[in-house]
Amino acid sequence: MDIATIIGYILGLFCVIVIGVGLDKVGGFVDVPSAAIVFGGGLGACLISMPLENAINSIKVFMNIIFVKKQDEVELIQRIVEFAEIARRDGILALENVTDQLNDEFLIKGIQLAVDGTDPELIESILNTEIECIQARHNSGRAFFESFEKYAPGWGMIGTLIGLINMLSQGMDDPSVLTSGMAVALITTMYGSVISNFFVGPVSTKLQQRNSGEIMIKNIILRGVLSIQSGDNPRIVEMKLKIFLPPSGRNFGKDND
Repeated sequence: MDIATIIGYILGLFCVIVIGVGLDKVGGFVDVPSAAIVFGGGLGACLISMPLENAINSIKVFMNIIFVKKQDEVELIQRIVEFAEIARRDGILALENVTDQLNDEFLIKGIQLAVDGTDPELIESILNTEIECIQARHNSGRAFFESFEKYAPGWGMIGTLIGLINMLSQGMDDPSVLTSGMAVALITTMYGSVISNFFVGPVSTKLQQRNSGEIMIKNIILRGVLSIQSGDNPRIVEMKLKIFLPPSGRNFGKDND
């Protein structure tokens, strides 16, 4: 579970509702027509801009940013180095038995290609193509949130304009009507900004970060498989893969024995 996302939403809601608005005044910031304009208009614009399955899939994508098991890069590198030791000691065909212990389909595919004696250029091409397809799927899953982030402020402004037009059409004689009408009009703008900057915008950013992290994992596997197939010394394999890590995270393994 991604605790940072949950803490972020709780902290944001607390600061806005409890500290900013005040629990006793929350009712004054609730306006159903304004919410309908922003949510309905923004959702309609998203549905126009993309296939229906993308919008439906966004629910699953959102749950994935909360309930996700992050793969440990250090553990992965150590495992690949172990495979390099087996290949160096017993031959690369000995790796055929290790795939039963793995649950990463990308790593299994890479090892199987290496064990089968596939040409290195072909292995790189196959795995790179799969990485590109993974990125395309991630971009598709992120598209809904990026679109909503873009459209929500605009629909907030549309709602404000509708509110101002309705307010002015009722006449200028009653100041109370003008005051309440202006408040409702501004609430719509607020809804659009909150949705964009607190809900869908941060989700889009986090999905981009998750994509970068997963692609790095895939590239570690790709480089590790190619290094193993080329017969590199396990220490060299480890040095090649540690490049993917920040300097502060490289203090492990054979280089530090």
